[in-house]
Amino acid sequence: MTRDGTYPPLDTPKAAAEGVWVVDSGPQRLLGLPVPIRMTVLRLADGGLWLHSPVGYSPALAAALQALGPIRHLVSPGTAHWLHLQAWQAAVPEARLWAPHGVVERARDQGAALRAHGVLGPEPPADWAGQIDHEILRGAGFVEVAFFHRASRTLLLCDTVQAMEPARLPLAAGLLVRALGAPGPEGGTPRHVRLVLSRYRGHNREAVGRLLALDPARVVFAHGAWFESEGAARLRRAFGWLLG
Repeated sequence: MTRDGTYPPLDTPKAAAEGVWVVDSGPQRLLGLPVPIRMTVLRLADGGLWLHSPVGYSPALAAALQALGPIRHLVSPGTAHWLHLQAWQAAVPEARLWAPHGVVERARDQGAALRAHGVLGPEPPADWAGQIDHEILRGAGFVEVAFFHRASRTLLLCDTVQAMEPARLPLAAGLLVRALGAPGPEGGTPRHVRLVLSRYRGHNREAVGRLLALDPARVVFAHGAWFESEGAARLRRAFGWLLG
């Protein structure tokens, strides 16, 4: 096994449920350490694809996705998950891009020109209303939109739950993951993310409560070993620090 944190095969759609695929990729480098990343793809009722937190663009990956359906939506679910969107917009200009308030401006300040079709607010856009619900988690300088795909009972997160496995990482990265308190496969909310979410603790506790009430069968997130089964129970444990 290459100790780079990733989950091969990379940059290829892998079925997770009916109408749901994950695309593992990376690693990206954070402070010189490897971090695995993941995109989730949903097929909407009209047959179009909805790309959550797109990973790096390549013609081969785009072709593999187009074989599943036309790419209709590109979704930035949070503060740091927009890095690859510019390349996807250039390659698939007909796709609509969605992001929380402030993300397009943040990207622009860092040299990435994104063209958003709409801002993700309290209610789902008409494009997928009735198919995908969402809740907004907030922190100090941080936002993450959690999405729930009704048909498959799949919950999508990014950074608020992580489960990077130390055995898959170089020694220094594995020690850091343990120190942050969210090592895989059980995972949890890393301590630095808990700190920013605590600014709006009441709001976030209520939002997570509503997500748990949806009884997700599985929980997919961007970094680490996602919860393929017992989604609600494992999510409750991961957010125990917030709910207790």
